[in-house]
Amino acid sequence: MIDALISSKTRIKLLLKFFLNSNATAYLRNLESEFGESSNGIRVELNRLENAGLLLSGTEGNKKIFRANTGHPLFREIHNIILKYIGLDQVIETVIQRLGDVQRVYLVGDFSKGMDSPVVDLVFVGDFDKAYLSTLAEKAEKLIGRKIRYLLYSPEEAKKVDWKQFAPEPLLLWKMG
Repeated sequence: MIDALISSKTRIKLLLKFFLNSNATAYLRNLESEFGESSNGIRVELNRLENAGLLLSGTEGNKKIFRANTGHPLFREIHNIILKYIGLDQVIETVIQRLGDVQRVYLVGDFSKGMDSPVVDLVFVGDFDKAYLSTLAEKAEKLIGRKIRYLLYSPEEAKKVDWKQFAPEPLLLWKMG
């Protein structure tokens, strides 16, 4: 879907990197190894996004560090487009809202790092029917064309979880109330 609108694969990767997780930061060489692409192509796209005001930059030592400009008027819309591209909007609609007592849902794994992946990794916190979750997740997988892998924690178990095991910090996708 998004590749029909944006022909640059590098730009799509950068939008995923910075607009899925607004806390993500990166520098050119880091992106070069992460994307497996030449630094020149990445530099061109970073400059375009920075000139458009979508990315902000600063320096740390001799590195120019980029991050999303969350104050940009289009930030929220681009973020929502990225969620739709991944299919997370369908996961929320098809799975989370139908489960019942879901307190929180976190995005972990590659997507939380802003990297595309054929697998969506989620952590659910709440008390609900695990068999029903499995059925809903299968339906959502067909809708989004990606596998869904998940961990389940009761609210009591979630209090004891070492959330640092999920690097980077898990992204809160959904919270009850």
